[in-house]
Amino acid sequence: MHDPQISAGNDPRDIRTALASGQQEIRRVTWIGLVVNLVLSALKYAAGTLGASAAVKADAIHSLTDSVTDLVVIIGSYFWSRPPDSDHQHGHYRIESAVTLFIGAALFALGVTIAWDAVRALQRINEICPCSPSWIAAAAAALSIVVKEILYRWTINTGRRVKSPAMMANAWHHRSDAFSSIPTLAAVTAAILYPAWSFLDHVGAALVSVFIMQAALVIIWPAIREFMDLAAPEEICRRIRAICLTHPHVAHVHRIRTRYIGLNIQCDLHILIPGHMTVSAGHHIAGDVKNRIISAIPEVIDVLIHVEPAGQVQPDEKC
Repeated sequence: MHDPQISAGNDPRDIRTALASGQQEIRRVTWIGLVVNLVLSALKYAAGTLGASAAVKADAIHSLTDSVTDLVVIIGSYFWSRPPDSDHQHGHYRIESAVTLFIGAALFALGVTIAWDAVRALQRINEICPCSPSWIAAAAAALSIVVKEILYRWTINTGRRVKSPAMMANAWHHRSDAFSSIPTLAAVTAAILYPAWSFLDHVGAALVSVFIMQAALVIIWPAIREFMDLAAPEEICRRIRAICLTHPHVAHVHRIRTRYIGLNIQCDLHILIPGHMTVSAGHHIAGDVKNRIISAIPEVIDVLIHVEPAGQVQPDEKC
């Protein structure tokens, strides 16, 4: 499959084809994940009910929320992949950041809910007739660990390849489900082997909630930073400056500004060229410099260049 990590400066038709290929792969992987999550959540909830395990039922609800976020990614991908229009002249990339933020918020809310239910159950432990879980609940938790880890690895690799933060956030949702099943399996197994420790099932549910909330914060924080126009690392700035200076007519580069849009970068900068050159020549130099930057740094999708005459402008060395 064509790698959708675009090197700009290519034919626009090739870029649109590659972007469409990436979005198709996002939908294909996420649809499969959706089906797996629905089946797995149904199996775990049934096993948790038949096996009398609150932890496994909590884990099943976690898997069900994965299905919700799968749907959000599938629907969102149809919008953030749209080309710029008159109302959104810089594209629709921030829709992906919004989807990522939604996934993180939904995950955190789920963690809080499960924690609250577990604490309430522990407070009422003496009022409830102790009932040890059965091995069917433990088997469901073990199956979940294996399946969700496989799903995580497939989704995260695809997300990195097509440069989709929403898809990578969804992958971490899968892994949080796998990780949360580990304490669930341990707690259920302990409660089966030692019936007097049946309260460990609720402790396991509480531990699940901690994993879920931690995964949510990992997802939410980068999305918030993107909405705040987070700048690219200094190394990117240095590379942009070095690329500009490879052009024989560029005497200096300054006022380099960058910002993330999803995993992509928008950039604007000023270049100094000989003052005797015509406007037309300056325009061609700026276009050449732009193509060099986008071709060399795949993350950069747009560059705005302001041309200034050398010797008449005091350069600002700040990146």
